[in-house]
Amino acid sequence: MNSILELRKALPPSVPSNAHNGALVVAEVAQSHDGSVGMAHAFIDAIAHAGADAVKFQTHIASSESTTREPWRVKFSQQDVTRFDYWKRMEFSETQWHELKRHADEKGLLFLSSPFSDDAVDLLERVGVPAWKVASGEITNLPMLDRMVATGKPIILSTGMSPYLEIDTAVERIRAGTKAFAVLQCTTKYPSPPDAIGLNVLGEFRERYRCNVGLSDHSGTIYPGLAAVALGAEVIEVHATFSKAMFGPDVSASLTLDDLKRLCEGVRFFEKMQSNPINKDDAAERAGDVRKLFFKSIVYRRDLPAGTRISAEDLAYKKPGTGLAPDRASEIIGGFLQRDVRGDDEATLRDVAK
Repeated sequence: MNSILELRKALPPSVPSNAHNGALVVAEVAQSHDGSVGMAHAFIDAIAHAGADAVKFQTHIASSESTTREPWRVKFSQQDVTRFDYWKRMEFSETQWHELKRHADEKGLLFLSSPFSDDAVDLLERVGVPAWKVASGEITNLPMLDRMVATGKPIILSTGMSPYLEIDTAVERIRAGTKAFAVLQCTTKYPSPPDAIGLNVLGEFRERYRCNVGLSDHSGTIYPGLAAVALGAEVIEVHATFSKAMFGPDVSASLTLDDLKRLCEGVRFFEKMQSNPINKDDAAERAGDVRKLFFKSIVYRRDLPAGTRISAEDLAYKKPGTGLAPDRASEIIGGFLQRDVRGDDEATLRDVAK
């Protein structure tokens, strides 16, 4: 099985404390910057602060990926007459892409961007992306996929709209030329309802492709990502937004930055649990002093004179657990007291003779 550690080797040298060896958490900006390079930079700062490992954009070059006939998925923009116009407005210059990559490096984030044309692949190669993210809609674009594979860089493949036949073909091409790759379950519904997430597919991918697997989640919640990590996912990708009130087609399917922080914390919490199994017997032994606080001892219910034959009604069970444990009551019951005792005195085996 290939290792996601190949992706981690691509992290910048000055990696901050949020770097680790667990699941790769990718926060996607996509078009949430709405064409503003300043907003894109602000996302990099916020995503690094939230604790994610990678920031991901989308690289659109309108004239290379679309015709003016491309229909709207959702007609959300009044300022763009056509979908082509929208992609045009989402473009950044090559200089701006270099600046975004440099900023991500400085923040210790893996810089990723999904290309949507051969020209975008070439541009991102010049920018120096350390790995490729293949969007769901590009899985059958084998010429472009081959272009990415030829670089030898790790590839993360989303599969949102594809049957196994298409995924099989893409994985075969990828496996021929890359050191590491991951296949992500993805549901292209914005936002994705619980019954469309498909966590069962993670196991199917792992068995079918013998590779790292992950989830590209569009639910707008932290729950699928946490559940996927519990099932062994090596990559978690979510959309990020500054606010659910922001403008754009992906906002309803995005996590706020606070939610992203909670997701990252939850993923690391789970990984720490998973990597630290406990031995129940050892844990009980180490809890010795705490046990005395919570456990109970056998005590006498009332004052009793020597010679009294002890019955169950003569005993009570009270904290602290510094004396004889309640499960040993049968060793006291039926015996004759060898001394006078007072109520709440701890019972001992020396107190009785049978």
